[in-house]
Amino acid sequence: MTQNRKKKIGIVIAVLLVLSVVFTGFNRDEKLFQIDKNLDIYYTLIRELNLFYVDDINPTDLVKTSIDKMLESLDPYTNFIPESDMEDFRFMTTGEYAGIGALISKHGDQVIIAEPYEGFPAQKSGLRAGDILLEVAGKSTEKMSTEDVSNLLKGPANQAVKVKIQRPGDKKSFDVEIIREKIQIDAVPYYGMLDNETGYIRLSNFTTNCGDEVNKIFTELKEQKGAKSLILDLRSNPGGLLMEAVKIVNIFVPKGEEVVSTRGKVKQWDKIYTATENPVDTVMPIAVLVNRGSASASEIVAGALQDLDRAVVIGTRTFGKGLVQTTRELSYNAKLKVTTAKYYIPSGRCIQALDYTNRNEDGSVGAVPDSLISEFNTKKGRKVYDGGGIVPDVKIDLDRISSLSIHLIRNFMYFDFATQYTYSNKSIPSPEEFEITDEILSSFSAFLKEKEFTYESETEQLFNELLETAKEEKYYDVAQSQFEALKEKIGHELDKDLEQFEDEVKEMLTDEIVTRYYYQKGAIRSAIKTDKGIEKAKEVLASPATFSAVFTPGTIISMNNTKKPGLESRVSDDVIWYNN
Repeated sequence: MTQNRKKKIGIVIAVLLVLSVVFTGFNRDEKLFQIDKNLDIYYTLIRELNLFYVDDINPTDLVKTSIDKMLESLDPYTNFIPESDMEDFRFMTTGEYAGIGALISKHGDQVIIAEPYEGFPAQKSGLRAGDILLEVAGKSTEKMSTEDVSNLLKGPANQAVKVKIQRPGDKKSFDVEIIREKIQIDAVPYYGMLDNETGYIRLSNFTTNCGDEVNKIFTELKEQKGAKSLILDLRSNPGGLLMEAVKIVNIFVPKGEEVVSTRGKVKQWDKIYTATENPVDTVMPIAVLVNRGSASASEIVAGALQDLDRAVVIGTRTFGKGLVQTTRELSYNAKLKVTTAKYYIPSGRCIQALDYTNRNEDGSVGAVPDSLISEFNTKKGRKVYDGGGIVPDVKIDLDRISSLSIHLIRNFMYFDFATQYTYSNKSIPSPEEFEITDEILSSFSAFLKEKEFTYESETEQLFNELLETAKEEKYYDVAQSQFEALKEKIGHELDKDLEQFEDEVKEMLTDEIVTRYYYQKGAIRSAIKTDKGIEKAKEVLASPATFSAVFTPGTIISMNNTKKPGLESRVSDDVIWYNN
């Protein structure tokens, strides 16, 4: 190549570089102009609304609504946090807040104590599940939302808040002064030995220092209790702090092993998180229980242990939340929680559900089209897939909760019966020994009839809609006998349904009643004895051949049955619990 030709090529490259910089700057300037232009339009729009709209407007509410809708169009996790919500945000990340230590909920027109936490101010002050909150801090709760009452109950630690209480069925009310405390919700509500060899840890969230707590508990189970295997229960764990997930995986994998990585638009923020400490144990058989309520940090732990062939994952496909949020400071003490990256576990797959359109009602992963699924390999060469969430090694089909129980939960029938039961019975046997007898079941049936409880199943609702449509379109008269016969077949009677779903009703009642006497730990202890997910985990761990087969490429293990979803979470569609 001649010197002259080299010179010309150099000039062309230089021109291209200059044009690249110019156009990059142009694109950046154009985008900034568009932002400034639209913000100006937005400002003038709000101003004109404030001046000329027929009714008074609340600018704060209007702007908050527009911000929420704007961010909602991006993804479910990019959120605006105004100063007024900062306390709740801190609780979500630390598990700590100042309050009375109780769950509250709306029961009809009344706000009630749904569950006092053991050892915290509400319980120590004598408040009980079912108590009606008539007043808080001198203000009537009659027309308040649950959130409004929750805000009144929270406040500075070591300061008193006065509440006026009424017990169910009692016309008299009384005042209770409760000293607020810093409430730290335990990330591990229960742990122990299930038998002579199997340890169990229930992790409910990933808050500050939970990794150290799990490390300490696991060491105790292994060295003092003689655990030869472990079940780590992450069902319905919504996640939390990324570093705590890394710490927990580090307990079981060698130092230096990759646990998770994050990748996003700002490349200098991309990071690989590895195990930084010496592990406690790298060989003990481990089973991780998950369900579709297991999200974010839970999926990192389950997915990393699966990719590294360190644990068998048992349950149902997890939630599919693999987006990383970073908080950015805004003016007036507000914050923006913005998605900045995605999680990638050791095999290279992303946890995040790739399709936002196919979701279950609770937001978890729905049907994933084959076109969106890619294949990856674990450390030992097993095939694993992305598309959303973690697919368990041992799949357990979920039993659907009956329409009867759904309506009993929504109408607080289980809850109200348990409240009545506790007033008639000062104590019950231990959580492991307590059972719903035929006498208790008969009392519950009588209670439902006394409350005139009725319900219409989803099938009946759809049938009645069909019936109305058939009458409107003149088809009913043509097939009246068939319609009447079908109505007879799908109709229900309360006594018949209570008998048909007796096992489910007993489980629900047991959970509700045991919680009143032994609180959350007691409810977990009681549920363990009939928990089919735990039973399957114990089966796999008890058989070295079955456990080893899980990590052999090409092997598929499928086991049916699991604990009913109603017992995995005490929250129904129409009931919102608030921590206070």
